[in-house]
Amino acid sequence: MMAVLDRLHPEVGGQMRVVIDYDLCESNAICMGIAPEVFEVRDDDFLYILNDTPDESMRDRIQEAVERCPKQAISIADD
Repeated sequence: MMAVLDRLHPEVGGQMRVVIDYDLCESNAICMGIAPEVFEVRDDDFLYILNDTPDESMRDRIQEAVERCPKQAISIADD
């Protein structure tokens, strides 16, 4: 039953965690434009995660970053 609740209401089960596949990431900063509190591309042209467990209130923006990443390098894990 808990697995069903996790899918229907992720906030019930665990905490959202942002996952990056750095082998795919091109550091093009689309994600940074969507959620600068979470993603940052620095002068060295590498993507940095500022907060890999953002508040549940940011889920929609993180999901948008997942969907708009041209290399599909971002995912959300519900721990």
